[in-house]
Amino acid sequence: MSLPYRPNVGIALFNAQGLVFAGRSHSAGPEIVLPGFEWQMPQGGIDPDEDIVAAARRELEEETGITDATFLAVTEEWWSYDFPPYAGPPHKLTAFRGQRQRWVAFRFSGSENGIDIGKPNGEEPPEFSEWRWSPLAAMPGLVVPFKRPVYEKVTQAFAGFATP
Repeated sequence: MSLPYRPNVGIALFNAQGLVFAGRSHSAGPEIVLPGFEWQMPQGGIDPDEDIVAAARRELEEETGITDATFLAVTEEWWSYDFPPYAGPPHKLTAFRGQRQRWVAFRFSGSENGIDIGKPNGEEPPEFSEWRWSPLAAMPGLVVPFKRPVYEKVTQAFAGFATP
């Protein structure tokens, strides 16, 4: 029997200059982070019956502390990626084959002083160790290879928001 995909939402947060929020990620279970490919955009699980945009806002706040963001767009399609082989300790994601995602684009409307990647996230450790603004087109080359095809689709879907 094949494992299911975990429903997930990805967030492309654009600043006024058209750059996207990128965080340096830690390895977490089967989402193994390879040296040189530690950067990704925020993402997280969708609760049962949770609206996609509401899930994106919740995850954005949990991972970055950001609440000031104007909705721009949401993808209609689900894009999936499989986790690489994993033989580590049990993890909440090992019950899944990978993740299937819809993506939401927001425009950051707050102050960078309000960005807090170290804020407590329930029982979860912080998602990111540092952050920066990056060109959207650069993101597929910064993320782990198993997520790259999805990031290429995100880059195409949201290219129009990557200009100031």
